[in-house]
Order: sequence, then C-alpha cells, then structure tokens
Amino acid sequence: MIKVEKTADTLFRGVDNMMAGAKEDYIRMSTSNGKKELSGYSKEQVDSWDDKTRVKAGQKYIKIVHDTGVFAFVNIHDNGRFKKGDIFKAAGYNKPALNSARGNVLEGNYYIQWTGPLYMDSQRRLRG
Repeated sequence: MIKVEKTADTLFRGVDNMMAGAKEDYIRMSTSNGKKELSGYSKEQVDSWDDKTRVKAGQKYIKIVHDTGVFAFVNIHDNGRFKKGDIFKAAGYNKPALNSARGNVLEGNYYIQWTGPLYMDSQRRLRG
C-alpha cells in the first residue's frame, strides 16, 4: 500500500493523486518493492494504466473506473455525514458503499492499494 500525502485544490487533481498512488502500489507489488525489474504483463499493465482509468462526474459522486471495474467513488459535495472529497469503495457499479469514508482526496494522508481504497480503521492500525 501507498500513503497518498498530497493535498489537492480540486477533486479531479485529488483523483489524479489517488490513482498515481494506486499505480505506484501496483509497481511496488509487481517488482517486489524494487527487487526485480518490471516486465511482461506487469509492464503492459503499468504502461496502459492511465488509458484504462476513466473518471466520470455525476450529481453526487465522481466514479473512477479502472479497466473493467469501479475503483472508487469520490463525494462531490459536503452533506450531513460526509465531506467533499471523501473516498468510498464501490457497493456496486453505480453505487458507493456509504458505511465509511476511506480518506479524502483534497486532504491527502490516506492509504491506497492498487486494488482500491482501504478502510480508515485499517489505516489507523497501520500507523500505530
């Protein structure tokens, strides 16, 4: 996993930071933390990573699709429970899991994996 520390001034820049962190995590996983060279299928995946990422804004959420699956949703507006920029895992292709935010793309300082965002509770345990 990668800690995305960068803050962002727009939601779309925050999404870019999040996906850059996910890509970095994929590279780390594929190279055994830099112990081997990126090659073959893994290199093809990294080379096409950005092209396989699609970002679509709806009325309430930005949906981030990577390859054929939903990677995450990002909250567009503050509401009673969640803040603008909060990250959610997907509950389905068109619906976020609203049980807990996984971080905030505007504030940074959250952990991400190439497979998607982590629960905040997992992040707290990792920090200590």
